[in-house]
Amino acid sequence: MAPKGKVYRGSVKDFPGFDASQDAEALYNAMKGFGSDKEAILDLITSRSNKQRVEICQAYKSLYGKDLIADLKYELTGKFERLIVSLMRPPAYSDAKEIKDAIAGIGTDEKCLIEILASRTNQEIHDLVAAYKDAYERDLEADIVGDTSGHFKKMLVVLLQGTREEDDVVSEDLVEQDAKDLLEAGELKWGTDEAQFIYILGRRSKQHLRLVFDEYLKISGKPIERSIRGELSGDFEKLMLAVVKCVRSTAEYFAERLYKAMKGLGTRDNTLIRIMVSRSEIDMLDIREVFRTKYEKSLYNMIKEDTSGEYKKALLKLCGGDDDAAGEFFPEAAQVAYRMWELSAVAKVELRGTVQPAGGFNDDGDAQVLRKAMKGLGTDEGAIIDVVTQRSNAQRQQILKAYKAHYGRDLMADLKSELSGSLAKLILGLMLTPAQYDAKQLRKAVEGAGTDESVLIEIMATRNNQEIAAINEAYQEAYHKRLEDDLSSDTSGHFKRILVSLALGNRDEGPENLTQAHEDAKKLADVSSNDSSDSLETRFLSILCTRSYPHLRRVFQEFIKMTNHDVEHAIRKRMSGDVRDAFLAIVRSVKNKPAFFADKLYKSMKGAGTDERTLTRIMISRSEIDLLNIRGEFIDLFDKSLHHMIEKDTSGDYRKALLALCGGED
Repeated sequence: MAPKGKVYRGSVKDFPGFDASQDAEALYNAMKGFGSDKEAILDLITSRSNKQRVEICQAYKSLYGKDLIADLKYELTGKFERLIVSLMRPPAYSDAKEIKDAIAGIGTDEKCLIEILASRTNQEIHDLVAAYKDAYERDLEADIVGDTSGHFKKMLVVLLQGTREEDDVVSEDLVEQDAKDLLEAGELKWGTDEAQFIYILGRRSKQHLRLVFDEYLKISGKPIERSIRGELSGDFEKLMLAVVKCVRSTAEYFAERLYKAMKGLGTRDNTLIRIMVSRSEIDMLDIREVFRTKYEKSLYNMIKEDTSGEYKKALLKLCGGDDDAAGEFFPEAAQVAYRMWELSAVAKVELRGTVQPAGGFNDDGDAQVLRKAMKGLGTDEGAIIDVVTQRSNAQRQQILKAYKAHYGRDLMADLKSELSGSLAKLILGLMLTPAQYDAKQLRKAVEGAGTDESVLIEIMATRNNQEIAAINEAYQEAYHKRLEDDLSSDTSGHFKRILVSLALGNRDEGPENLTQAHEDAKKLADVSSNDSSDSLETRFLSILCTRSYPHLRRVFQEFIKMTNHDVEHAIRKRMSGDVRDAFLAIVRSVKNKPAFFADKLYKSMKGAGTDERTLTRIMISRSEIDLLNIRGEFIDLFDKSLHHMIEKDTSGDYRKALLALCGGED
C-alpha cells in the first residue's frame, strides 16, 4: 500500500484473507431487523482498507440491490454515522464532500478549505477536482472562486491547479533568490507584495521551500512564519501559515490540528473525523509520534478522554495504538526528539530584549519628570510608566542617584508611597538591579510559612554563572545571610541538593565533549535494578547542574540514541515532585530558554484569574535579555501574541506598563 521505495506509515492496512461478499453479508446481517449491531459494523469497517471498503460497497449492491452507504446512514446516527460514512467513500470523494459542505449555504468553513488544499499532494488535488466534478457536476474552482475573495481566493486557486514542483526540483541559486524576494516582498517593503508570496509558496517544491525558509531565517533573523503573521492577515494569513507548516512537516501540522480539535471545552468533531479518516492510510503513525513528542501524551489517550461510545471505539481503531501504553516513544518519535535537540544545538539565536537604552538620555531630566509626576495632589502614573519602562536598568540606576542628588529624597520610597497594587510591584521591581530583584524574589520564596518552590526553580535553573554570582552578592548585602544557607534551611532532600549546587554558579562553560557526553548519557540511562533511587537523583544532579549547555545538548541526544526516550520523558517517568520539576526546568532551559519562559507566561494568564506574580517577575527579569525572543516563541507555540494576551488579561496602568515592556504586537 505504500508508494514504491517508501515505508507504509498508515494505521489501517489491507485486511488479510479479505472477502468482499462475506463482509457485505456481515454488514447486511448487522443492520437487519430491529436495531443494528454497531460494534460489528465499526469492527469490520475500521479494519478494512479504503480500497477494500469500496469493493464491499460493490458486493453489497450486487448481493442485495441496495446502496450500502444509504443503509448505513439510515441505521446509524450522529458523529458515529458521519465517521463510518466518511470511511466508506474513496479519499478524493470524501475530500470533495468536505469541501462541498464547507462552501454550501450561508457562510464558508475556511478552516476546512485551508486544511484540505494546503496539505494535499498534486495527485490528490487532481483526484479531488475530478471527484467533485463527478459527484456534483460542478467545477470546483468556479465554486471556490464564487465563495471566497481577495488574496485568499487567489492562493486557493493556485493550490487547486496541483502544479507544485516535485521534491527533486531544487535550485541552489533560486533558493537564495526566493528568500531575498520574500524578504523584499514583506519586511523590506512599504505594504506587502502578496503576489510574490503566492507565487513562491504556491509553486515551489517542498524540499526547495525548506531550504528557502532556512535561508530566509539567515538573512532576516526571523522564521518565515513570524514574517507572515506580521505582513499578512485574516484567512490569507492562516492559509499561508498552513502551507508553511505542511512544507515543514505535514504530520506535525495534523498533530497540531488534532490537538486543537480536542483541547479545552468541547470537541471539534468535524475536524477530528476528517483528519482521522483522511490520514489513516497515509501518515497516521507519523502524526501519532509527533503528537506524543509535542504534547507529552498519546493521541490515543486524548481521543479516549475526549470522546465516548461507539464513536470513541471507531476513532481508537483508526488511531491504531496507544503510544503511552509502554511509556515509550516509537523509534520515529525518538528521532523527532533527536532532531529537536539537533536544532537546539546548531541554532545560532541572537537573544534580544525589548527594552533598550534610551537615546539622548538625561538622568536629571528624568528625575524631574518623576518628581513632578508625584508632587501635589494625585499621581501621574502615565508619566512614571513612560520614563521607567522606556529606560534600561543601568539608566534607571542613574535616575535613582540623580533624584537623590537633586531633591535629597529616596526615589524608591516616593514611588512606594505614590503607587499601589500590581503597578507598584512592577515599577519598583524595574528600579532594582536584576540581581537585587532576583535576590528579593528568592527571599520572598523562602521567608515566612511555606516555600514557593516554583520561584526557586524558575530563577535558579535559568540563570548563568555570572547572574548567580551577582544574585549571591545582592542577597548577602540585602539580607546579611548567604543564599545557600537560606536555601538549605528552607528545603530538604534531593531538591535542596539541586538548589545548593545551582547556587554555587559553577556550571562548566566550555564546549561539548563527545566522549564525555556518551559517558554522561550512559550514567543517566542506567536503570539497573541494584541502583537505589538516591543514586539516580545524584547522577542526574552531577550532570544536569554542572555541565555546560552545549555539552548537555549532546548528552541528551546520546541519551535518545541509547534509550529511545527523550530525557524529559525519562525524568517524568522516574522522578516526582520538586526534584522532577527542577530537572525539567533545567532541560527546557537548555533546549530553548525563551520557549520555557513563553510557556510560563502563557500559563500565568490562561484560564480564570491571572498569576500576576509570575507575569510581573518574568516581564521584568527578561525585558533586557530575551523578551523579544520570548514573544516570538509565544506566538509560535500558542497562535496568539503575548501583547494580545496581556491586553486581554490585565487592566489599567498595570496593563499599560506591561505592554510597554512587551514592546509591540506581533
